[in-house]
Amino acid sequence: MRNRTPLDTDLERQPRTASPRLPLTALLALATAVFVTSLTETLPAGVLPAMSADLGVGESAMGQSVTVYAAGTALTAIPLSAATAHWRRKRLLLAAMAGFAVANTVTAASASYPLTMAARFTAGVAAGLAWALLAGYARRLAPPALQGKAVAVVMTGIPVALSLGVPAGTYLGGALGWRTAFWLMTALTAVLLGWIAVGVPDRPGQRPEARGGMLRALTVPGVAPVLFVTLVFVLAHTVLYAYIATFLDRFGMGDRADLVLLVFGGASLIGIWVVGAHIDRRLRALTVASTLLVGAAAVLLAGYAGTEPLVWPAAALWGLGWGGAPTLLQTAVAEAGGEQADAAQAMLVTLWNAAMAGGGALGGILLGLFGATAFPWTVLVLLVPVLAVVVGARAHGFPAATARR
Repeated sequence: MRNRTPLDTDLERQPRTASPRLPLTALLALATAVFVTSLTETLPAGVLPAMSADLGVGESAMGQSVTVYAAGTALTAIPLSAATAHWRRKRLLLAAMAGFAVANTVTAASASYPLTMAARFTAGVAAGLAWALLAGYARRLAPPALQGKAVAVVMTGIPVALSLGVPAGTYLGGALGWRTAFWLMTALTAVLLGWIAVGVPDRPGQRPEARGGMLRALTVPGVAPVLFVTLVFVLAHTVLYAYIATFLDRFGMGDRADLVLLVFGGASLIGIWVVGAHIDRRLRALTVASTLLVGAAAVLLAGYAGTEPLVWPAAALWGLGWGGAPTLLQTAVAEAGGEQADAAQAMLVTLWNAAMAGGGALGGILLGLFGATAFPWTVLVLLVPVLAVVVGARAHGFPAATARR
């Protein structure tokens, strides 16, 4: 049987029906919150030249707006999650989304580089709160047998933001100015705040007896393997994703990076749909498949010798494998964490963002030492321990079978 979570008793109080269904209105609101967090993080990359020119700094300095966002998340997710563990979930989500509204408003209006960077750090702090909350909140809104599907619905916000939101924001930034793109983010967040207030049921925070330190969560069987897989898998993905345009440019495809990423994004949506359909009974098999698909994509790219047709199936395999990874890892750590699930989620968020920052740094080192061709080989090397840990964590972390009440 799976470990009981802090709010299983809350779920047991909900009315039982012969055919339990997902609360889609509420889950789509949470998916929109994921979309807002993902797009707020990545939007500066699409309007970087305009932002740097307007604020009077170089593009490399402006590029740190993404880094400082990730730093805000990594540095504050654990302490803020611990400090707000007793808060009711809707109150906490509204506070996090209000933080995004303020941060994006300041970014849109700011004429000062330091003020803009402070706003980006604030957005990262709000993201740390949101990411440590959203997967657990989604599970608590759904019937036990559908909790994995609920997380999958919420996590669709990531590929939608990357495949549609960033290109749309980049287009609007070019047509109407980069500030307009951030003002639109503020407007969307304001609508979302009303949606959450009206359409998302509330849930209590953790009971005092269920709260323990982060080190206590690490002692729960299965949590450490999931966190290790998260750190290394995200590192492997980011090494390639952050430098995909550079990698493609090495072979004369730099001007088609947007199309390659569109294929990646479309395949990611398919991947998350497949994960959502089967995660509640096949978490382990899906995680193994996810790792192998990303590895297969890396094999194709590592063997790429100027033959463009190999890039497209590689992008599709990469998207299929990576699309469901956030759902798989968030579900795995929640299942393993039991009563320490919220603390485990906060650690996952911290490690995820640390891996993103580390992937960018590692990619830069590899590029300088070995060139762009080193990226897919590095992905393959990193995926070996990922696969080994997933396969080895049969009893806890990535169990061979998932029992449901």
